[in-house]
This record gives sequence, structure tokens and C-alpha cells, in this order.
Amino acid sequence: MAGPDKTLPACDVIAQMPEIRFRSPDSVTSNALLTRTGIFDMNVIHAAIRSYALPLLRFHRLRLSILFIGVFIPLYLFGELADEVIEQEIFPFDRPVLLFMRSHATPFLDSAMLLASRIGSAFFLAPIDILIFLILAYRRFWGKAMFWSLAVGGAALLNVAAKHLFVRTRPELWISIAPETTYSFPSGHAMQSMAFVTALVVLGWRHRWIWWGAAAGGLFVLLVGMSRIYLGVHFPSDIMAGWSASLAWVLGLSVVLHAHLYQPGGARRGAGNFASEREK
Repeated sequence: MAGPDKTLPACDVIAQMPEIRFRSPDSVTSNALLTRTGIFDMNVIHAAIRSYALPLLRFHRLRLSILFIGVFIPLYLFGELADEVIEQEIFPFDRPVLLFMRSHATPFLDSAMLLASRIGSAFFLAPIDILIFLILAYRRFWGKAMFWSLAVGGAALLNVAAKHLFVRTRPELWISIAPETTYSFPSGHAMQSMAFVTALVVLGWRHRWIWWGAAAGGLFVLLVGMSRIYLGVHFPSDIMAGWSASLAWVLGLSVVLHAHLYQPGGARRGAGNFASEREK
């Protein structure tokens, strides 16, 4: 069939062109999505949304929720805190919270907070991290072992890099009973404890007791963070930054590696390729 006469004015050429029809993949409607007039048919758009977009969103609603609540919001919070630290701004809540904790110091709380701080340290958590990795590797849960090593190991490396990037000095409101000499922002204890608990929750997500475990882990993370403020070695903003950074990192990994964590048996890695593994 001969095309339109190109010697005619543009408006007449368009008038000679046949209608261009875009149908939904399942041919739910015969209406044109776009005609030569350039007007979209909303019936087709609505049908496409009902047939494809909404089922897709429902199928991935958990991962989308994790991305928004567990990754984007913590990243935004960390970015806001980091921006203020770079500009050497003073957080209005840092000093009052530190002084409040100091005003309630007692010998008993000194001992309790020192214990909580030690439990949340790399000295205590690192051997447990290695043990969990070895257990997963021994049971040939290679996908979960990879996730675990990236979650806790990556959080540790990110903390070291961030401390040397922001070079924030530690609080000096009083002489601490557990002094530190490294940089302050973000808190390494907060990042490691949050990464540890969040990764455990991800690995045990389908366990019947997961919510009890998550609650206990949340209390542990909170106690470790409070201990660092109580001891006067971190600003509250350091703790918040550590929590948000680790939460975003670990949950982001869980979304990226979802197929290797929750497919039947997880994932085995052999000869450079992933295959399925058996849950035991």
C-alpha cells in the first residue's frame, strides 16, 4: 500500500496516515491506545493497570515495602545526619540527651552499661558472626552464607570508611569510664549490633518465632546504643546514623539476594553458578 503523499502539507499527510493501534497484551479491549490524534484511550490504560501493574505490585508488595520503609527512609535519615556533620552543625538534641544520661549515672548502671557495650562490640560479635557463617557453610546454605558475610562484614567495612570520611570527634562533656580514641560518626557498636540482628531476622524470617526474636533483638540493639551514649563516647546522632546505615545496608542486600535466600532451599553456588540447595 502506497504511503501518504509527502508533497502535501504536514496536516494533510497526518490525515492520510492510518490509525496506530496499541492493544493490551491479552487483547482485553479493541480500543486504540493511541490514535493519529495523539489522544490516549484511558480504558486501555486502566485495563493494563488492572491486568498487569496491580498484580505485579501485590506480588512484590513485601519487597517494595522493605525498599521504602527499610532502605529509602533510613538512607534519607543517614543522609540528613551526614550532611549536618559535614557542615559541622550542632544537633540540638545531642548535648541535652548526653547530660540527661549523665545525670542519672549510678554504680549499678555503670556496670550494666559497660557490659552492654562490651556485648555489642566487635570483640564479642565477630566470633559469633564467624560461627554463624561456618554453620551456614557447613550445611551448604551458600546463598545464606554469602548474605550473612556481606551483611555483617560489609557493615563493619562501611563503618570504618565512614568514620574516616566524616572524622567527627567524640563527645568531651566528661571523662568516660570507657574512653575511645577513634572517630565518632557513625557508631560502630550501633552499626554492628543492628547489622547482626537485622541479618538474623532476615535469615529466620519464615520461622514461627520470628517476631519474638525480632523484639528481643530490637531491645538488644537499643540497649547497646544507649550504653554508648551513657558512657559518653557517642553523640545520639552517631547512634541514629549507625542504626539507619546498617538497616538500609542489610535490608537492601536482602532484596538484592532475595532469590538466593527464600527460593526452595535457598541457593548453592558451585562452579560460579547458583543452583538450589535443600533446607534442612
